[in-house]
Amino acid sequence: MRASILMGAIAATVIGSAVADVDPIHIKGNKFFYKNGTEFFIKGVAYQEDTTNSTSTSTFTDPLADEAGCKRDVPLLKELGTNTIRVYAIDTKADHDPCMKLLQDAGIYVVSDLSEPSLSINRDEPSWDDKLYARYTGVVDVLQGYNNVLGFFAGNEVSNNASNTDASPFVKAAVRDVKAYIKAKNYRTIPVGYATNDDSDIRLNLAKYFNCGDEADTIDFWGYNIYSWCGDSSYTKSGYDERTKEFETYSKPAFFAEYGCNEVTRKFTEVQAIYGDQMTPVWSGGIVYMYFEEANNYGLVKASGNSVSKLADFDTLKKQVAKASPSSISESAYTATNTALEKCPATATSWQAATNLPPSPNQKLCSCMQKSLSCVAKSTVKDKDTAELFSYICGDSKTDCKGIKANGTSGVYGAYSMCNANERLSWAMDAYYNSQNKASDACDFTGKGQTQSASTTSSECSSLIKEAGGVAGTGVVTSAPQSSGSSTSTGGASGVVVPGFNFGALKIGAAMVAAVLGGGALVMF
Repeated sequence: MRASILMGAIAATVIGSAVADVDPIHIKGNKFFYKNGTEFFIKGVAYQEDTTNSTSTSTFTDPLADEAGCKRDVPLLKELGTNTIRVYAIDTKADHDPCMKLLQDAGIYVVSDLSEPSLSINRDEPSWDDKLYARYTGVVDVLQGYNNVLGFFAGNEVSNNASNTDASPFVKAAVRDVKAYIKAKNYRTIPVGYATNDDSDIRLNLAKYFNCGDEADTIDFWGYNIYSWCGDSSYTKSGYDERTKEFETYSKPAFFAEYGCNEVTRKFTEVQAIYGDQMTPVWSGGIVYMYFEEANNYGLVKASGNSVSKLADFDTLKKQVAKASPSSISESAYTATNTALEKCPATATSWQAATNLPPSPNQKLCSCMQKSLSCVAKSTVKDKDTAELFSYICGDSKTDCKGIKANGTSGVYGAYSMCNANERLSWAMDAYYNSQNKASDACDFTGKGQTQSASTTSSECSSLIKEAGGVAGTGVVTSAPQSSGSSTSTGGASGVVVPGFNFGALKIGAAMVAAVLGGGALVMF
């Protein structure tokens, strides 16, 4: 177990250097390549066990921290012909060296989601705040030193239908900020992407949206969770032909981030299509869902302790992967012709995502703001109480909360909308307190608020708050955020439903409270 995130990052760098015989994968145009110029096709398996049979109190099990499990499973993954695994959540305090070494020795790369169940962007009440930023950059810190880290997913099926596309600006902001963080820390270039579902109403707009605008804000690769090939389907019946046509001019690598329909007996005949001549000019392979057998019956194996037994799907997939022989092009012979970014989709009934993105989380600014207030929320305020307080202050009392609101449809964001929920609640309490002329009981909030002496701000704080438009939060902060990452959450109320409320055209309360909960449940099939 690492003593600190800093030491963890150093250790990861050391072990990554120690096994440098595995070269990082890099991107050119819409393709992945090995260092020697050979094209890389993902032959992947989703690899994360749920906690149903675990005695741990954790909300997830980190597969990269389970040395015994890796020793048990890596040989089987290799037998399958796997060269990539996808993991959905890691513990940033855990030791990943043994598993990453085993995977590297087997020539297996890792694509990791940046979120975890209690810290992710909630599609229903989206936010991108300093707590989530610390989580996402913390994962980067821990994994960046391993050469076999292929990339990171900044989101998985966050906007999954036309009713919640307003969450996409928050995910795109996460892509932007994680890419900027990797660059600012002088880490090797590790791509950051997004994994979408296959919703016919929004799938094209999603792909365009995440690859439009400024290059610095766009995804580096596109993952597609698609389950349309069931049983003995075909290239045309499954719609693979249409999806391939849609992506033939896409400028970034695209691959199936999840596939493997189990509505009927799985034959995995889609493998021959995915790695066949019709698809490999456009797609860079795919990731089968999933290694472990769970209640949803997608497993390739059934694992229990140190023992593991192969299921029928294991051998079926193994045979299909063994037959796959994708036609490739060498990097030296490849010229990227699809270089143009997409045109951002216009706002419409089925598309409510603004091109203007939320501000970058800046913990220093939020801390400075909170210290400058005369009335603040106690750190012990519970989730339910937080929701009620927001509802009263920004709703019933008609306090102007525009400094902390965020609207992914209009693209209007208060300067402090990226602060965490307690910091935003403090801002709201202080705004109410001042609107009541600092009456003696106006900061009580039934014992949940308290007055404090506003601290004399440092020159750094003064500058940041000035950028933010003062305490009112009506400005635009351009200073880069400062973060060294964060450990995995040890608490949180993942999946708890919190009330939303409206005043005027603004939906405020639940969006803020969602930050307390860390963004809702991690989407896993």
